[in-house]
Order: sequence, then structure tokens, then C-alpha cells
Amino acid sequence: MKDLKSYINTLRKDFAKEILSENEVNANPIVQFEKWFKEAIDAQVNEPNAMTVCTATKEGRPSARVLLLRNFSKGGFVYYTNYNSRKGCEIAKNPYCALLFFWPELERQVRIEGIARKQSTKESDLYFNTRPHGSKIGAWASEQSKVIANRDKLTKAYEKISEKFAGKEITRPPHWGGYLLKPSSIEFWQGRPSRLHDRILYSKEGNNWKIERLSP
Repeated sequence: MKDLKSYINTLRKDFAKEILSENEVNANPIVQFEKWFKEAIDAQVNEPNAMTVCTATKEGRPSARVLLLRNFSKGGFVYYTNYNSRKGCEIAKNPYCALLFFWPELERQVRIEGIARKQSTKESDLYFNTRPHGSKIGAWASEQSKVIANRDKLTKAYEKISEKFAGKEITRPPHWGGYLLKPSSIEFWQGRPSRLHDRILYSKEGNNWKIERLSP
């Protein structure tokens, strides 16, 4: 390709699959999210629970990465990670986080903002016990986000932990567990023709949700 920059400027797609009306969405955004999530599964979206998790330092410098949603309820959205990772360290000092789901097959996005708190040890233990054997070992072996000399060091750490737990129950590392993001706002985005997209925003007001349409 001779001119990549020019090619990027030609990448355009008009959206026209669905509409989204503030008069038709559910009054509860969690119920609306469940509806869309089921539709993403039915549409065979690749990893519909994949989401971008955005955190920031105490000074406001952001970082983002893709994680997997593992549960959601009226209480919020749950994901798991190493508490000593970059995101874990940032959440410890600045609990304000954002999640982003993008389902291109449906021309949809969901943006969620709120405060993340650690799950209880019981809740994290329950989920950890459902993980595959290799993932359990990996949670012990990886010093997530830390600089390592090479891949060999990680492999040896994995082997060492495997030997330690050989024939034994693999318990959850104290530095690994879940977060519950309690949402303060949830936005549903539906692609529409001519970039005049539908954007419906739910904002938490006490125990209720206010629903508004945003300009695209």
C-alpha cells in the first residue's frame, strides 16, 4: 500500500441496521444492557463480554486495556485482575473508571462510568475456583505489569508454581481478585446513517435513573 494515510481517510461505513429511541428503552439501564448483551450473543459477536477498561492515575493520566466482563447485576459490572497491576494500582488511588463495549456486528457501543471497588474475598474465591487450572497457576506466576528480563523467567515461574501446587488445591493469590464497578452513567450508542447516531444516556439521580438523548 503506497499511501496508508490517504487510505485511512477513505475508510468509511454508513450505519443503518437499527434505531434507538428514548421512548422505547427500558427505564432501568441494567435491564437495557442485558437485552443488548443477549442480542450480541445471538448475533454471534466475537467475545461479546470483551470490554475496554479505562483507569487513571491520581493526577488524571489515563490508561486503557481490554478485559472480560464476568458478571453484572443491578449492583454493577464485575471483572477480575491482579491488584498489583497498573490498573489495580490506579484504582487504589483513583476509583473512577470507565468501561466500553463495542459490538460492530450490531453497530452498537455501550459506555459505562462509575466507581470501582474490590469484591469481597468470598466473591473473588468463588470465581477463582471456577477458572481453568492453567489460569489459576498463571495468576500466581505473573507479576502483572512489572518489567521482566525475558519470557523464560515467566515460564520458570509458572513451572515453579505448578510444582508447588502439584496434587493440591490451588488457592486464590491474595493479590488477585475482582472489582465491582458501580455505574453512575450508562450510554447506549446505536449507529445511524450520515453519522447522526442515536445516543441515549442514563444518569443516576439518587435511586432513580434520568434518561436523555445526546447529540451525536
